[in-house]
Amino acid sequence: MSDVAERNGVEGEEALLWQALRGPDGEAARGKLFSLHLAFARNMAARHFRGRSSPDIEFPDLYQLACAGLLEAIDRFDPAHGNGFRAFAARRISGSIVDGISRMSELREQISFRNRVRRERLRSLRPETPVDDMKSSEAVEALAGLAVGLALGFMLEGTGMYVADEETEARPAGSYESLSWKQTVKQLQAELGGLPERERTIIERHYGEGLTFDSIGALMGIGKARVSQLHRGALALLRKRLHKAGDFRLQR
Repeated sequence: MSDVAERNGVEGEEALLWQALRGPDGEAARGKLFSLHLAFARNMAARHFRGRSSPDIEFPDLYQLACAGLLEAIDRFDPAHGNGFRAFAARRISGSIVDGISRMSELREQISFRNRVRRERLRSLRPETPVDDMKSSEAVEALAGLAVGLALGFMLEGTGMYVADEETEARPAGSYESLSWKQTVKQLQAELGGLPERERTIIERHYGEGLTFDSIGALMGIGKARVSQLHRGALALLRKRLHKAGDFRLQR
């Protein structure tokens, strides 16, 4: 197949997604369109990151703003106007990034993306019953589950695409990058395929693409609290699968 024909095939598939976006399968089409153009949004965030005016601006914050702009562009784009989506989306994404940066007038008082997203995870993993109200055995189990959930999140976080190439290259190899640790991360990635669709989507969007629970909820049409519940359940399932496989090594 020629390059031109191949490109036309991709455009044809995308045209079907735009048609499906307004129909009963709109949620699935929206997610596919988002994934299809996510690398484009990331590249725009990277360009803004390289040209940033302050060293306090972090790439994950720009990436999050780019994702919000992409989602807005998908919701507002009308293929009937004949303009290409990426030309339309570029304005929305750049606008989202510039507006977001302007809102960070006092950057040191802002909660960075990493802190915000990790706090979301911690709240998601906390037991609903206060530890002080539990029996000793229940408290130990709850705290162990919290620790394991955070460890799984740490492993998954290292597989994401929302860290800038510049940050990746500058990051020194950590002691956690032992052979057993890498094997466990590899097994963890393999187990993701066995999760129910919604749980798998949340894990992939959150850890692989760096979306907050708010953004995931907006993309999937569910509330942030529901995303948090599904996230907690997904990590619990992964924990069980890894234990069953006998391949859950937390030693670093």
